[in-house]
Amino acid sequence: MTSAGQEPEPAPGPPAETEPDPRFTLANERTFLAWNRTALALIAAGLGIVQLLPPFPGVRFGRHVVGIPLIVFGAVIAVAAYWELKRNQTAMRRGEPLPRSVLPRLLSITIAGVAALAAAVVLLSATR
Repeated sequence: MTSAGQEPEPAPGPPAETEPDPRFTLANERTFLAWNRTALALIAAGLGIVQLLPPFPGVRFGRHVVGIPLIVFGAVIAVAAYWELKRNQTAMRRGEPLPRSVLPRLLSITIAGVAALAAAVVLLSATR
């Protein structure tokens, strides 16, 4: 205490960090692994479309238009999942609220976009 009977002010800087409950850390890691399973599924789906799907009649690039965005987005999800793991762990160590995740919104928008591309390729193929 200072001479006036007041508590000393904490030193400026980042908040103090403490080790979170292991259950929360493990839950954070399970979420990370779930996002990585999603990333792997997107990559596998994209590769399957590009390599195994028969060509669309009259649309040579059709398989690539549908498959390559899935492969690229799978890579993006894998990197973003690690970034979120670290952000969440830091927030838990500091006793702060967990930051909002952008991954569910990105995933929904990407899947809807790829579905629209797939529909366009199928319709274009049907008209040729």
